[in-house]
Amino acid sequence: MAFQNIEEVGERHLHIIWTSADPVTAENMVMMYAKNSMLNGWWDRVTVVVWGASQKLIFENEAVRTEMEFARDAGVEFSACSSCAVNLQLIEALEKEGVEVIRWGEKLSRLMQGGRAVLTF
Repeated sequence: MAFQNIEEVGERHLHIIWTSADPVTAENMVMMYAKNSMLNGWWDRVTVVVWGASQKLIFENEAVRTEMEFARDAGVEFSACSSCAVNLQLIEALEKEGVEVIRWGEKLSRLMQGGRAVLTF
């Protein structure tokens, strides 16, 4: 799922950096926008990067997990910061949930330096 070179990231590929542990934001912005972006063709591809506190929220809130599944069914991809997952001891749980776990620091820097679409919450 994750890109190796910035050239692989199309101009209509949105990356949403989700760091908030707020379930209202998760359900009513992150998941809603990601899902509707795919269903309505606003973006060709959407990747939600689960970073920090949002990783814990996935396992603390069933409604958020349900919204993630709806988003995934619409074509949204999920990837998580591996350093956060190690610190929070969530690598295996995230992978079982169908979330790719990789190093995101350099990739995020490349996205922003390359002028690609990045939305943060």
